[in-house]
Amino acid sequence: MPLVEITYAPHVPEATLRELGSVLPHLVSLAVECPEEPYDGDLQPGDVELRFRRLGPLDRGGLDLVIEVRSKWFESRAANRQERVDVLHDSVAAATGLRDFGVYLSLPVAAWSQGD
Repeated sequence: MPLVEITYAPHVPEATLRELGSVLPHLVSLAVECPEEPYDGDLQPGDVELRFRRLGPLDRGGLDLVIEVRSKWFESRAANRQERVDVLHDSVAAATGLRDFGVYLSLPVAAWSQGD
């Protein structure tokens, strides 16, 4: 279950953020798909969690938007993580038209539990 944090500059339009929110769960799921956690195209509640954060007055960064993806470490994911993040970046750009953004993929050793 990936956790995705989107940090954005105040001038990024809400319509762009809404579009990103609609396409990102699928695109992230494709990017982190692996034999241990296959993606069947049928997202369920809790499969991908998105958190949008507007940059505050003390935050510093040079990009309009940064997408940080955290997903459980598996050797099969880690083996080609740069390719995965590059494909995710290209897919987000194609789906949304965003240009001045970055994508960070983190694969920590982690566990997840979710009630019914």
